[in-house]
Amino acid sequence: MARTENTELAVLCLVYNEDEYLLQHRDRDDYKGYVLPGGHIETNESIVDAVIREIKEETSLDIKNPKLCGIKQFPIENGRYIVFLFKTDEYSGECHGSDEGEIRWFKKDNLPEKELVKDFHELLRIFLEEDLTEFIYKQTAGGWETIIK
Repeated sequence: MARTENTELAVLCLVYNEDEYLLQHRDRDDYKGYVLPGGHIETNESIVDAVIREIKEETSLDIKNPKLCGIKQFPIENGRYIVFLFKTDEYSGECHGSDEGEIRWFKKDNLPEKELVKDFHELLRIFLEEDLTEFIYKQTAGGWETIIK
């Protein structure tokens, strides 16, 4: 049984205040709608440094004390894609979008339902529910199955 595999690493961060979430609009063919900001971890970069860097690049905010709250994973060719999920309400600076997409604050109770990426609410559970830590996409004969643990 192989104990190593091809792995791609990324981070996402729920930046929030009392009643709002910071979301980024993506317009990719395979991933359209509002998402949490984040991106890839660079070679030899710490995971925490990656989330701080990615949020700065995509939102212009300086985040502090990001808390690891779970992982998201799905299969890729000969391996898996792993996303480390962080959240923080500690930040400074003025919020601006980037080439990755527009950035907007949304009230928790007023999220743009028709414009969110398909798995947004399921993924958000990992950030909000203390007893959940893992979001998995499993490929099945009928498509993709989502598993939340």
